[in-house]
Amino acid sequence: MASVPSVALPEGTSAGAGTRRYELQPATAWQKPTEPFTARKVYAAAHVIPTATGDNTPGAPAELDWERTLAFRHELWSYGLGVADAMDTAQRGMGLDWAATQELIRRVGAEAAAVAQATTGATAGLTVRDLVACGAGTDQLDLASVPSGAAGVRQALEAYREQIAVVEAAGPKVILMASRALAKAATGPADYLGVYSTLLSEVRQPVVLHWLGEMFDPALAGYWGSAGVAGATETFLELIRAHAGRVDGVKVSLLDAAHEVSLRAALPEGVRLYTGDDFNYPELIDGDGERHSDALLGIFAAIYPAASAALQAYEAGDAVVARKVLDSTRELGLHIFGAPTSYYKTGIAFLSWLNGHQPGFQMVGGLHSGRSVPHLVRVFELADQTGLLLDPGLAARRLAAFLEVNGVAQ
Repeated sequence: MASVPSVALPEGTSAGAGTRRYELQPATAWQKPTEPFTARKVYAAAHVIPTATGDNTPGAPAELDWERTLAFRHELWSYGLGVADAMDTAQRGMGLDWAATQELIRRVGAEAAAVAQATTGATAGLTVRDLVACGAGTDQLDLASVPSGAAGVRQALEAYREQIAVVEAAGPKVILMASRALAKAATGPADYLGVYSTLLSEVRQPVVLHWLGEMFDPALAGYWGSAGVAGATETFLELIRAHAGRVDGVKVSLLDAAHEVSLRAALPEGVRLYTGDDFNYPELIDGDGERHSDALLGIFAAIYPAASAALQAYEAGDAVVARKVLDSTRELGLHIFGAPTSYYKTGIAFLSWLNGHQPGFQMVGGLHSGRSVPHLVRVFELADQTGLLLDPGLAARRLAAFLEVNGVAQ
């Protein structure tokens, strides 16, 4: 009989606290879908994988392992999920520079075009825009040099135009990301309405509007020109109602389920709400009996086999099973996205490494140091308990090696 994989986990955070032996559960046999999903529209926001021996230090240009970065996107597609790329999860504004971002957008667009040729399986009949949506923002600007007022607003508009052109040329759906530059320059709601209205009048096809809360990025405080969420929501809805035909959907990342439900009910017909709530996604995707949210989630990059299983249950008309599967992943999501929330990417990359998707636990910009050893050990435990360690033996060996070099004897 094969031995059960196990690892010595630290008992606490104090020196000399000792260890406890942890045995992993058997691998879960997750199933891949045999046809595209129709009950929910879902994108998993994917991270990027750097060259393991590259200069992955703060401020250094990103050096990506393109083969493994793109292979992870194929893995998500094979489970029936769309990919949201060049977004916050891919370390936009936290290590992924604009040069690498452009290359990522072009490469993933080309990969998606090849996948879109499939005539059978989870991606049969899907378009490039179904398969991938990419973020267009203003992060090529030096934020320190962006002036407040009209001149800065014009700079933000032109930066958006440059990035939209790159995404449109590559083929993915455009996601208009929240802009630090616009947040700095704008003097009120009119500036936001002016920039976004101009962009929406110019895009070739409908886009996704992304409202990213300040818990993800403190530089976005007061977005839409209002200090409070209620005032910001009024501006947001004014924009959407004026350009509903140019808005595929909205991604809301405020971690406020009640606000999302209210906003969802107020959206014009045909405009999707892609939940970005990595805390409350089970009930938001499940819906209230009248409406449900679709999803564009960073946590889905960590839980993609379970997310796919839930979506397969929705396709089969079994909402009870679907909700149960999503609920089983909630504690892991709460932990990975715990404060400071902007460092959630570290947990996603760590789980990717444990599952063999990358050779080393490295992130661009040195962000692999963004979470503590105890935090990452808890990621490991929760992933195991949810069946999301795809090869328990590999995961145990990798965690043991990680702990050994971090001073936890095995």
